[in-house]
Amino acid sequence: MLETLFGGTNAGSTISVVNAVLTLMTSFLLGGVISFTYMKTCTKGSFSQNFALTLVMVPTVIAVIILLIGSNVARAFSLAGAFSIIKFRSAPGDPKDIAYVLFTLAAGLACGVGYYVYAVLFTFVLCILMFILSLFGFGSSRIAQKLLKITIPEDLNYEEAMDEVLKEYTRYYELKKVRTTDLGSLYELVYNVDLDVNKSQKAFIDALRCRNGNLNITLSMRADAAEY
Repeated sequence: MLETLFGGTNAGSTISVVNAVLTLMTSFLLGGVISFTYMKTCTKGSFSQNFALTLVMVPTVIAVIILLIGSNVARAFSLAGAFSIIKFRSAPGDPKDIAYVLFTLAAGLACGVGYYVYAVLFTFVLCILMFILSLFGFGSSRIAQKLLKITIPEDLNYEEAMDEVLKEYTRYYELKKVRTTDLGSLYELVYNVDLDVNKSQKAFIDALRCRNGNLNITLSMRADAAEY
């Protein structure tokens, strides 16, 4: 059985130069198309250049790995052992970013096994769909929420301290998080707010300053602009 697994799988596993070049070129071009789609449909205002370059590289890397493995079981086990010692340390990303990584993995896998037509087909279809969804703003919220962080003294009742001001200057607000700071002598309140467009943001901040004793106040332009 061992001879069958490790010795008998080399037949027909020769990689032709033409096949290798075609795989590399196709996977690289598809990675570029996917990366371009990501950059054009990114709704976060800015994107990481490193991530955009990674989207170009991943299909080619995956295609090369699949191309080298072929039908050789021994190579598959060897590569699995090699990759098992590699550890990646990164914070959880945006779900859309993770989906694009899976997108590139699928494109690279299709190129690696030689299904070039299917790889090109599904890549262009999904990219066109992403452009269409982005054009129509699919899934976007009609409420432009902002993130508000307020620091208040510990002797102030955080459950009701800011309600009067928030009701006057916002159309919607929700307390998302409360935590203590400065060795427990202060509270930090985190709100999601939808500001009244007819009210001044400066007047809003000034009203909050009068309530919290002129301690720190942060108003982010987007609700997801900072981590809670």
